[in-house]
Amino acid sequence: MTKNLLQTGLLGFPYRSPQQVREDLLARREIALLDVREEDPHAQAHPLFAANLPYGRIELDAYAKLPRRDVPIVVLDGGEGLAVAAASRLRQLGYTDVSLLAGGVAGWQAAGGELFRDVNVPSKAFGELVEARNHTPSLSAPEVKALIDGGKDIVILDARRYDEYQTMSIPGSFSVPGAELALRARELAPNPKTQIIVNCAGRTRSIIGTQSLINAGIPNPVAALRNGTIGWTLARQKLEHGQSRSYPPASDDNRLSAAADARSLADRTGVRRIDRAGLDQLRADATRTIYLFDVRGPAEFRDGRLPGFRSAPGGQLVQETEQFAPVRGARIVLADSDGVRANLTAHWLAQMNHEVYVVEGLLAADFNLTQAWADDLPPHQEVREVGTEALAQWLADAPEQTVLLDFTSGVNYQKRHIPGAWFALRSQLPAVVSKLSPGAKRYVLTCGSSLLARYVAGDLRALTDLPVHVLTGGTAAWAAAGLPLEQGPTRLASPLIDRYRRPYEGTDNQDEAMQAYLDWEFGLVEQLGRDGTHGFVVF
Repeated sequence: MTKNLLQTGLLGFPYRSPQQVREDLLARREIALLDVREEDPHAQAHPLFAANLPYGRIELDAYAKLPRRDVPIVVLDGGEGLAVAAASRLRQLGYTDVSLLAGGVAGWQAAGGELFRDVNVPSKAFGELVEARNHTPSLSAPEVKALIDGGKDIVILDARRYDEYQTMSIPGSFSVPGAELALRARELAPNPKTQIIVNCAGRTRSIIGTQSLINAGIPNPVAALRNGTIGWTLARQKLEHGQSRSYPPASDDNRLSAAADARSLADRTGVRRIDRAGLDQLRADATRTIYLFDVRGPAEFRDGRLPGFRSAPGGQLVQETEQFAPVRGARIVLADSDGVRANLTAHWLAQMNHEVYVVEGLLAADFNLTQAWADDLPPHQEVREVGTEALAQWLADAPEQTVLLDFTSGVNYQKRHIPGAWFALRSQLPAVVSKLSPGAKRYVLTCGSSLLARYVAGDLRALTDLPVHVLTGGTAAWAAAGLPLEQGPTRLASPLIDRYRRPYEGTDNQDEAMQAYLDWEFGLVEQLGRDGTHGFVVF
C-alpha cells in the first residue's frame, strides 16, 4: 500500500534571485550554491559555482561540506522538485539560512547567467585560463611517441590519482599525483637536461602539473602531453594498463630545495601563514566557514594525521575544489609535513580566488593521530534490521513478497549486488515505490554498508504502510557471508544518472565523445569571460 506524500513547505523558504547570488560571488561573501540533482543532470547544465550535493546523500555529506550551520545556502534544481525537499532536509539538519534559487537552472539562464557542462568546471576552466595566460608548453601525442621510440632522455609523470593511472597510462610513465610533482620530479629527473612530460586523462591536470614545475623553478625542460590520454588514444597509440610505477622518497636536499621554491610561490600569490595558535584562532571564529585539509597522499594520511584535518591530496583538491569546499568565500587551511605540497597547492587556490592559509612549521612527527577518520553524521531514525541469513531465507521461500532496494552507486551496483535487488535512487523514491510495491509484503533496503539505507528508511516509511527493514551490514555483509552476488544492470528501478560518465575515463570511449570533450574545454576561457563571477587571477 502506498501513501500520498505531498511536498509542503515551499512558501516556508525564501527565494534568492540570480542577481543576489551573483552579487555575493563578486563580493566574495560566503555562499553555498548547491545543485541537489543527481550528478548526470547536474553535468548537463549548471551555474559555474553550483556544487553538486545530491539530495540522496545530504546526511552523508552535509556536515563535512557545510561545517557552519548558519552559512548562507542557496539550493537549486532543474524543476524536479528536489530543491524544496533538500532545503527541508537541510533545515532539519540544523541549517538556519536556507533559500531557493528563483527559477532554478532555467531562472539562472533567463537572468543572463552562463550555464556550464561537465563536472569540476571551476577547476577545469581555471586550468584553461592558466594555459592561455602562461602559454604553458605542450607536446602532441605523436611528438611524445617519437621521443619514446627514439630513446630520448625523457621522463613522463602522470599527475592523476594512482587508481586512474593503473587503469590506463602512457607507456613508461610514472604515477606522480599533482601536488607531489614538485617534490618528486627532482628524484625522477636528476639530470637538468632530461625532458619532463606531464600527463593526465585530458587537459587540466597536465596543464596545472606542467605549470607547477615551471613555477617552482625546476631546471628541466617541461611540457604537458597535449590532451592527455585522450589525445594519445585519438592518435591511435596504445596505452598501458595495470602499471604500478611510482615515485621514490625525496632526498633531504631535494626536499629542502622544493620547499623553498614552493614557499616563494605561495608568498608571491598572497597565501597567508599561521602557526598553531593562529590556527586555533581561526577555528574559534564562528562567523566564518573553515576547511582544514591535509594535502599529503592518502597512504600518509592513513598512517597518521592532524586532529580535524580531512584528507584532500593537493592535486585533487585543485582539480575538484568545489566538491571539497563548496562554500564559496570560505577559509581554506592546508597542512603537510614537508612545506612543499601545501604551499604548491595553496598558490593555485589563491589564484582561484580563495582565502587560503598554510600551517607553518609542521613535521612528520606532528601527524601522529592514528585513529581512522570518521565523518560527523547526523542521527537517523530507528530502523528495523534484518540479517543476511533471514533475508536469504525470505528470498528463497517467497521472493515476490520482498522488495529489495539497493541504494549504492550505480557503478557499485553493476559491479556486484544481491540477486533480485533493484537499483534505486533516493531522489526518485516515490516513483520506485509506485512501480514495485504491488503484491509485496515488505521492503528491505541495502547499500554497500547500509549507512545510506538507514537514512532512506525514514523516507520510505512515509510512503508505505508495509514493513521497512534494513540489511545489517549491507551488501558487504552479504558478500562476506559467502552468499551469491550478481553483476550488471540487471534490475533498474531508477535510471543510472547518479554519476556522469566522463569522456576521458575508462577504455571504451567513442572518438566523437572524446573530441567533443576537448572542444568543450577549449571554449571554457570564453565562457569564463561571459560569466564574469570567477575572480581568477593568473600569476
